[in-house]
Amino acid sequence: MKQPFQIRNRSILLGDLVLIVTSVLASFALRLDLGATFLSFMPQAWVMVVIALIVKPVVYYLFGLYRRYWPYASIRELKVIAIATGTAEVAVVLLLMLVILTGARPAFPRSVPGIDWLLSLFSVGGLRLIVRILAETGQITQKVDGNSKVQRVVVVGAGDAGAMVVREMQRNPQLHISPIAFVDDDPEKKDKEIHSIPVAGSLKELAFVVRRFNASSVVIAIPAAPGHVVRQVTDICRNEGIPFRTMPGIYELIGGRVSVNRLREVDIDDLLRRQPASIDDEAVGEILTGQRVLITGAGGSIGLELCRQVARWHPAQIGLLGHGENSIFDALLELHEDYSEQPFIPIIADIRDVDRLNSVFNDFRPHIIFHAAAHKHVPLMEINVEEAVTNNVIGTRNVVDEALACDTQRLVFISTDKAVQPTSVYGATKRMAEMIVRDAAERSGRAFACVRFGNVLGSRGSIVPIFKRQIARGGPVTLTHPEMKRFFMTIPEAVHLVLQAACMGHGGELFVLRMGEQIQIQDLAEDLIRLSGLEPGEDIEVIYTGIRPGEKLSERLWDEGIEYEPTKHPDIVKVNEELMIEGQQLGATIGELLRLAHEADAESIIGLLSNCVPGSMIRETPPPDFTSVI
Repeated sequence: MKQPFQIRNRSILLGDLVLIVTSVLASFALRLDLGATFLSFMPQAWVMVVIALIVKPVVYYLFGLYRRYWPYASIRELKVIAIATGTAEVAVVLLLMLVILTGARPAFPRSVPGIDWLLSLFSVGGLRLIVRILAETGQITQKVDGNSKVQRVVVVGAGDAGAMVVREMQRNPQLHISPIAFVDDDPEKKDKEIHSIPVAGSLKELAFVVRRFNASSVVIAIPAAPGHVVRQVTDICRNEGIPFRTMPGIYELIGGRVSVNRLREVDIDDLLRRQPASIDDEAVGEILTGQRVLITGAGGSIGLELCRQVARWHPAQIGLLGHGENSIFDALLELHEDYSEQPFIPIIADIRDVDRLNSVFNDFRPHIIFHAAAHKHVPLMEINVEEAVTNNVIGTRNVVDEALACDTQRLVFISTDKAVQPTSVYGATKRMAEMIVRDAAERSGRAFACVRFGNVLGSRGSIVPIFKRQIARGGPVTLTHPEMKRFFMTIPEAVHLVLQAACMGHGGELFVLRMGEQIQIQDLAEDLIRLSGLEPGEDIEVIYTGIRPGEKLSERLWDEGIEYEPTKHPDIVKVNEELMIEGQQLGATIGELLRLAHEADAESIIGLLSNCVPGSMIRETPPPDFTSVI
């Protein structure tokens, strides 16, 4: 393949020198007209030429005009050119005034510098525009491999992201992707062209545009598109029988960039996207920037996303605490790719090990803690009751105690909707952990708070990866009950709101994330099957296995009858839930749970949890059967 057009900045410098001389002489010619008067001012003109040749290249260099790669020049570079030429002209005028004051030469025509600046602006900018035009012409005319079929792509979304994606497609013919049309609902863009690509219709007209332009693929380039928009596009593409890809959601692009390389297959997360909610960046920055942040469970899905988003605010250090060395190692590799300058401290520790935890806290001295470490698999915890207690309850107590001992001022505990009227051991232990955090906040007056939300899509061991594996094997997809439904949110969305809640906490609050309406698990499974290019019931069988121990048909985000109040963020509410036990009584209960766990007395643990947790129904849960766990 022919190499794209290139030109060195030294050649641009030589061009600038010629244009500087031409611009000055042309300024005098335009001001004085060619003739005797012009010739009489030639000495002044040559003085200005000499000054301009000395001053302007230096100013252009200081503004970086010889360090930029001009084939990719944009509006930003045009602004730099305008400022650089203006600054250079001011410097030239000051030196000319100095020359005039010394009496070495008679006065210059006052309008000449203004004319010279305009000519310089157009000539300097024009030279670089020619470089870009030549580069793009060279790229566009490159011949692609004759064996490769070029995809004709309709881009959904003619905003900034769509325009950037189209430019990358045009600049990289080796991708074998040719943008042919936009669709966008903005009526102002209809029948306009962006980068020579027409905006051919609205989203409702996508099917017509696909057929009209004989498109072979569709790209969704709206990072802020809510799920119903993505679903509408995917339905149209399935009906038209063409593939579709999407730009990641706005939360996934945080800290990243928009490019063709970020395009991927549409996933279930995209279908369930909500309208992006903004957060108070300044408030979040105040609690994170320059601070030591410790994240427990950092190798898990929520913990890793917390690391990613916290890194945006440049804390002094981020401690990744986890029990599994492999998950922490993988997390470090991923984080270093995007945040190579951010100090990440790997900490392999079990939150149940008090001595190890004490050593970690004394060394790291965290200013803020995000506590995401927990055993979370509902059916497995029904069989391993002691583990649920020691990790979720005792482990949380240990983290809270160490935070109090080392003067940590802010702690955020990640909780779950399964803590509301729990039917599972997992839910009951998470409710106990909430009590521990809120009780510590009341005793110490520190900004310790809990954030409760429902299921997150795509987390390790969650239902979506299970469905995907079943579909990949050819089915069947197993559902527990046709009426089963859950709250769902994407991992980046949830963490985005957790950070907002973190800066709102003053001590003892229970924040709950608004998660919209609950989603039928059956609908989720059928969407996944269709995204795989198959039809539920025809290509992939769907069967029902029965509700597993500890599961409910639906969830709640707070107890019935409990009052809640809005916060300054529309997607976060504060629930006014009183502690059922606190202080010494809570401490004694935790001590008793620890004793029973050491004795492996699961039945007594369940009884004690039932008495301590409001609305607990774990006694009503049938005894676990291992075959029902999976």
